[in-house]
Amino acid sequence: MKAKFTGHNTFPLRYGWLFKSVNYLNINGKLQTSNEEKTREAIVKLGVGKNMVNAIRYWAEASSVIDVVSTNNHVDHIVSFNGNYLFGGASVDGKDPYLEQIGSIWLIHFWLNFNSAYLSSYRYFFNYSNIQHFEKTKLLSDCSEDAKRLITNSIGNGNTLKKDIDCFLNTYCKKFKSSTSKKQTKVDEDHFTSPLSELNLIQDNGGGFYISNLSERPELPIEIFIYGLVKFSEIETKYSKINTVDFDSLLTKPCSPGRIFRLSESGLGQKLDEAQEFSKGSISWIDSLGLRQIRIEQTAFDSPILFLNKYYSGV
Repeated sequence: MKAKFTGHNTFPLRYGWLFKSVNYLNINGKLQTSNEEKTREAIVKLGVGKNMVNAIRYWAEASSVIDVVSTNNHVDHIVSFNGNYLFGGASVDGKDPYLEQIGSIWLIHFWLNFNSAYLSSYRYFFNYSNIQHFEKTKLLSDCSEDAKRLITNSIGNGNTLKKDIDCFLNTYCKKFKSSTSKKQTKVDEDHFTSPLSELNLIQDNGGGFYISNLSERPELPIEIFIYGLVKFSEIETKYSKINTVDFDSLLTKPCSPGRIFRLSESGLGQKLDEAQEFSKGSISWIDSLGLRQIRIEQTAFDSPILFLNKYYSGV
């Protein structure tokens, strides 16, 4: 893996940014900032400053709604299949361009962390870290240490990783402030800008302390879970003719649904039971000699997007 702890200019993902990036590319806009004329045009069209243009490009790339293409040593961007699917394109309506459905936010969370090419602090946390109650300094220390064996390039200077972790936590946590009138805390709406904070995967306890429990996630739509299950299983069975994945891999391996969705062991089991019923048996349990495995029929591998279509046809 390569380290990628920069690019967002410390701006957390905000509502509307991914839609803006896709829409802008679909009208032939350019998100590269090496060309001053194109940069000024992006600033005007997107209605943000130069640093935010960079941040929009970063989050759109990271969540796989736009792709980087290189031709003749020139780097450019195109809208990906994911981007057109969720946010719309020139000839297709997006399934949920304004992220009105919670399943869309879970989907973006999956796309953001389902990446084994580049390591960021959020991908480290969701794919490699085992901590559930932690201080920010502990996460910084663990990520810095583990990155030495995970990446092939340099982390950067001393503040690079710290800023990336700050941005990650600000992206996933709701910020609270004291209410002097009722002596209680309430959501600070000035910081409630990231859709990913709605997933409640990480809670800010104040004072640099955070909680991110593994749980059953009943709020995670089964269609989004199955999509993540199939995408992960495609990797696991790529070089095998056997369409089975063992339970422990689904629970603990990097990029697995258990990891990315922060599922407990019982939570993953419940989701798999639900997936078996929902898929009418194309996903099923196999328990042989005490080894728990999940069989996925070829029809599910052929079209995982159909499970997403079922979600959006039912909301």
